[in-house]
Amino acid sequence: MKQFLLVFLVVFNFSCINSQENYINHSKIKEDLNKIIGDLETNYVYLDDKEVDLNCIRDYYESQIKYVKTEEETVLLFEYLLNEFYDSHLILNTNRSSSYRLSAPIYASVKNGKILVSSVWKTQILGLVPQIIEAEILKINTVDFSEAIEKFPTHCSDKNNEVVREWIANKVLAGQYNEPRVLTLKLKSGKTTTLDLDKIQIRVEPYYLTSKRLDNIGVIRINNALGKDVLVTEFDRALDSLMDTKGLIIDLRNTVDGGNSYVARGIMGRFIKEPKPYQKHLFLEVSKSNPIVNPLITRSWVEYVDPRGETYTNPVFVLVGRWTGSMGEGLAIGFEGMECGEIVGSEMEKLAGGVSSFSFKNQTYGYRISTEKLFHINGIARELYVPTHFVNQTSAIKDEVLEKGIELINNE
Repeated sequence: MKQFLLVFLVVFNFSCINSQENYINHSKIKEDLNKIIGDLETNYVYLDDKEVDLNCIRDYYESQIKYVKTEEETVLLFEYLLNEFYDSHLILNTNRSSSYRLSAPIYASVKNGKILVSSVWKTQILGLVPQIIEAEILKINTVDFSEAIEKFPTHCSDKNNEVVREWIANKVLAGQYNEPRVLTLKLKSGKTTTLDLDKIQIRVEPYYLTSKRLDNIGVIRINNALGKDVLVTEFDRALDSLMDTKGLIIDLRNTVDGGNSYVARGIMGRFIKEPKPYQKHLFLEVSKSNPIVNPLITRSWVEYVDPRGETYTNPVFVLVGRWTGSMGEGLAIGFEGMECGEIVGSEMEKLAGGVSSFSFKNQTYGYRISTEKLFHINGIARELYVPTHFVNQTSAIKDEVLEKGIELINNE
């Protein structure tokens, strides 16, 4: 009998603890909803540029709180709220199995009302991918792609707006972690084929960078490591071994996760002999004494890079593409702004501005909001920049961007 009572108490206590862990406090979720909307309203520097209805967002997501039953659904509530702003720089610092990934190995564009494959992540895909450039995306997981866009869980943004529609199309391609991503494509030839995005193998790079020579042209490829401070040391070592080359290619097409300005400035410092401006910052300063009553004041400045080490003086071309993100984009426009490098490739990831971290009152994770706008020295917003030497990808087999960079150096 005593043994039975002991087992009963253990099971009962475990059940109580488990119940407490799974308990969802709706009032705390509402408190956090007000916090994130307040932070967006006060700090999101692109709020006036977005065609969003903040009242719709507040009303809709507040109405959904009563249906939240699990911790995962709480995460998704805030994730979907941020998606209303169709801005890939607005993200939670966490995800769950049913969250959407941040990107896919292909990129789609809206053209004449159709969703077409416009880019393939050529540098990172192992093996051959079918010639799918300009293929129309008809379906995903047997669902019409236009229907999948309509079903995407945002409710206050205009899905017929071309910018919004293209952003959502690429989120649908990124897909949820726990769902397949099998596409039905109509190729340029008219033939219909299928492509399972989850069967595409993405190259895992063992080193922060790789370097080589191609007919006396140096090539340094950054492997998504712009957030690793040690990359500056690695870059110095690689560049020092290539100082005698007739030209240099810096490949930033695998910097999808961005990085930090310490690394970017460390790299750029090797290509100038005097301090030079590389980008302009702008943010809205909030009154510290009374932020509700006092107005936001615009504050802006130009950031400089100082020279360091031996200067590389021969022609430099920087390769970019749809998987060049955030600090990768800043590094690219910095080279051009300082007139020590030219940019080759397609549009980049278009991650708008510089982000700051914010915290909920009750959740253990936080979120990131763009709090400052960033500009090329010539005044163009970083997310709107188009490479000087634009390369429209037409092949998933040839590396057209690298070929163009080599051609430009040889022409120099």
